[in-house]
Amino acid sequence: MKKIRTAAVCVLVLLGGAFAQAQPVNRKAVVSRHNLVNTKIDSLESLTLGNGKFAFTADVTGLQTFPERYSRGVSLGTQSEWGWDSFKDTVGYKIEETLKDYDLNGRKISYCVPWSEPLRKRNASEWFRKSVHRLQLGNLGFDMLRKDGRAVTTADIKNIRQELNLWTGVLSSHFTIEGIPVDVTTIAHQDQDMVAVQVKSKLISEGRLKIRLRYPYPTAEFLDAGENWKNPEKHRSSILSSSSEGSVVQHQLEGITYFTSFKWSGASIGSGAVPHYYQITPDNKKDVFEFSCLFSAEEPSVQGQADYRAALNSSREAWNSFWMSGAAIDFAGSTDPRARELERRVVLSQYLTKVQCAGSFPPQETGLTYNSWFGKPHLEMHWWHAVHFALWNRVDLMEKSLSYYAKVADKAKLIAERQGFKGVRWQKMTDHEGNESPSSVGAFLIWQQPHFIYMAELAYRNKEDRAVLEKYKDLVFATADFMASFPTYDKEKDRYNLGKGLIPAQEVFKAEQTFNPTYEVAYWDWALRVAQKWRERLGMERNQEWDKVLNKLAPLPQLNGVYLATESAPDSYTTERWRTDHPAVLGALGMVPASSKLDKATMQRTFDTVWKTWVWDHTWGWDFPMTAMTAARLGNPSRALDALFMKVQTNTYLKNGHNYQDGRLRIYLPGNGGVLTAVAMMAGGWDGSTGANPGFPKNGKWKVRSEGFKKMP
Repeated sequence: MKKIRTAAVCVLVLLGGAFAQAQPVNRKAVVSRHNLVNTKIDSLESLTLGNGKFAFTADVTGLQTFPERYSRGVSLGTQSEWGWDSFKDTVGYKIEETLKDYDLNGRKISYCVPWSEPLRKRNASEWFRKSVHRLQLGNLGFDMLRKDGRAVTTADIKNIRQELNLWTGVLSSHFTIEGIPVDVTTIAHQDQDMVAVQVKSKLISEGRLKIRLRYPYPTAEFLDAGENWKNPEKHRSSILSSSSEGSVVQHQLEGITYFTSFKWSGASIGSGAVPHYYQITPDNKKDVFEFSCLFSAEEPSVQGQADYRAALNSSREAWNSFWMSGAAIDFAGSTDPRARELERRVVLSQYLTKVQCAGSFPPQETGLTYNSWFGKPHLEMHWWHAVHFALWNRVDLMEKSLSYYAKVADKAKLIAERQGFKGVRWQKMTDHEGNESPSSVGAFLIWQQPHFIYMAELAYRNKEDRAVLEKYKDLVFATADFMASFPTYDKEKDRYNLGKGLIPAQEVFKAEQTFNPTYEVAYWDWALRVAQKWRERLGMERNQEWDKVLNKLAPLPQLNGVYLATESAPDSYTTERWRTDHPAVLGALGMVPASSKLDKATMQRTFDTVWKTWVWDHTWGWDFPMTAMTAARLGNPSRALDALFMKVQTNTYLKNGHNYQDGRLRIYLPGNGGVLTAVAMMAGGWDGSTGANPGFPKNGKWKVRSEGFKKMP
């Protein structure tokens, strides 16, 4: 009888453990313990509100009161996915003027590149890099006065306490001016390009607090932080209408006219002392003022505009829905001191990518905060911006931006045709309309090419729905057509080579000399095989041209038992320059699944060589998650964690969650996407992995509760 009772106890204990493991993640607790709190002014601690297609970044006042103070940090931007401007071409430049012929593999191929001379070509290439640029829509801040009539400065802001509630998307800001409290609530509407605000302070009734709207002018430079007040004569703005209910202001530049519409609870608007500067004066009979501010490409109606309360409800409902959807992970109870920091990065990266990267267009690397590369997206980065959404079981957010490719496919086809290839050659540095931007590196990159097939495959794997195959098949096949026509047949070795005439993901190699980079060859092989699977799923015959290339595609290059960065660089690990930038060779088993081309023992030796010899101070934010994924696939989860926490500046995650690179790229969203992709893989696994959370150590220090993840290919 005693034995029976003992056995029963053991069963109950085991069942209890199973039940505990089966308990759902307390998502609100996980998210809320990483709410952001600011108590001082720090240019790297600004906070962003948004909905994926529109974002508004605020300082400690809850608005954008001190843009100059934050301009070299996480800038106080207001951007939307429709907000693009273009300068008027008074010269008559043509994109053909940027094309340069290169002798590659026995024929001439033209690429869209910058020119240093002659002057006309240099000007033309500069024009096409700069003329189309993402716009900073406007600066919305407070104008506040001290008792002596002087303008409030950052030195006057005291007793700061600001909190971003991640679960609701509500930003609450408290501070005092000469002892008088100011309380501000700021939210972003989740379906409109709108920020809404409630202000409570006696400064209102004293006539010492007003709202300021100011329009900056585009910098036409690599960076645009939204605080260029020069060139007022080059743009126009005016108040179109004003009433007790609200106002509409128009802003006109060379390439766009758009509108800022206010709905308020009693106020008036007037022009400021300088051009493009408007002040809203709240009714001084009350100490509370509420308003909503909508940015729109079409002239709106104030009467039908959502007010503060509607925006607040929108934010609460949408963010609750977001956090309760998809996957979740909880590290509570872990004893590894890195666990809480990893959870913080994961939670904040989910928030930031939802705000900045979940629209209908591939985002730029600095999202909707400030411009880098003139505000233009880089399609090779789209993998890092979007793949994680699918792995976190939010495939709909990935598919929103996947729709962009259909819009720009005609221009991608023209690039391929111009260069003598079949199918579509996906752009690298581009814009919302799919135009090429001259680039000495970007024009030669090819690793963006398989991305569409990868993401379409993730969309299919979500439910294995034939409708997904029908939706994306034409672009999958056109993508594969280019991939099969791009390699060059090497008669001497009876194989197909990638290159010469490419720059790999590790961008240190010259296009004219480079061929068969390991990562790109592995990715090419995988994506063409997937494209063939799509044909088979649809009941179609295999494409013979694709098979011809697949059957004779060059092997992954190696020397002395390790994979090379590229076959054209046998000195991959002895020349220091070749050990800088992205260690993309690891992507051949990390981003890309294992294949018959790859030998894991060789990749393990390659991983060990890269780990020991790489110049890690010359890397980028997504290199660390990529390295972690390779370590996980090689069966070394401890090394995967070490990679995620490598002490390198470009692996820095700021208080607000942003991945800091340097003084130029203070935020870098591919790093955030990389963290989410790596953690999803480590928790949800990959094809061929077994057990729960296969990418995390089983050393007793990591207690990982996860749910809802999709396996990575």
